[in-house]
Amino acid sequence: MTRDRSQGTPVLRLEKVVKEYEGTPPLRILHGIDLTVTEGELVAVVGPSGSGKSTLLALIGTLDRPTSGRIHLEGHDLAAMSERQVAALRARRIGFVFQQFFLLPGLTTVENVATGLLYTGESARRRRERAVRALHDVGLEHRLGHRPNQLSGGEKQRVAIARALVGRPGLLLADEPTGSLDTASGRGVVDLLRRLNEEGTTVVVITHDRDLAASFPRQVVIQDGWLTFDERSGDSAPAAGSRAHGGLV
Repeated sequence: MTRDRSQGTPVLRLEKVVKEYEGTPPLRILHGIDLTVTEGELVAVVGPSGSGKSTLLALIGTLDRPTSGRIHLEGHDLAAMSERQVAALRARRIGFVFQQFFLLPGLTTVENVATGLLYTGESARRRRERAVRALHDVGLEHRLGHRPNQLSGGEKQRVAIARALVGRPGLLLADEPTGSLDTASGRGVVDLLRRLNEEGTTVVVITHDRDLAASFPRQVVIQDGWLTFDERSGDSAPAAGSRAHGGLV
């Protein structure tokens, strides 16, 4: 039976978030975004190229600041924090997975995953132990000593996911995680994200793949910088206060 996670503790909350870049006139990328993601949700943010998805990801991931509006991460108001405090919060509480794997070619699989713990102050032995456990969790315990050039695309993405999760973040952000994979490998990565979510990880996937998004329990549609649709399975509705462009078609 699917659990209703829509009423859980907020992990992420955006309030009237606007992002502009300087110019004459200024270029507005995001228009007053309101979005709340609660603990244990699996959310797809979907939209075409140029819709504002990447900008939204940068704001959610604390890699950039909004022009106006507020962003709260696990109850922390980011606007009230220094850059150093935000960076520390990001390192502890957000895991990133990208379309490109960004694995270091000279390191083994377990060494690549252990890099996700470099700023924790833990000993090298402890980092390795946690990296081994994370690789076991993603089904790669038999690839500990392999280097990236000895792995398939799907295996490389699993290593990247293990690296993102090794620090036990509260939020996993995946940016087009299947974009550079073949169909079978992509399906395996999606299945892994689903399993990790079932085990309690909050996951937000940024994608242009509407079929993938439609298979998730919640879909958020971004179009021309507007949040136009926010749908949970069995509870379809346009986003409040948004410009209506329609849902997943």
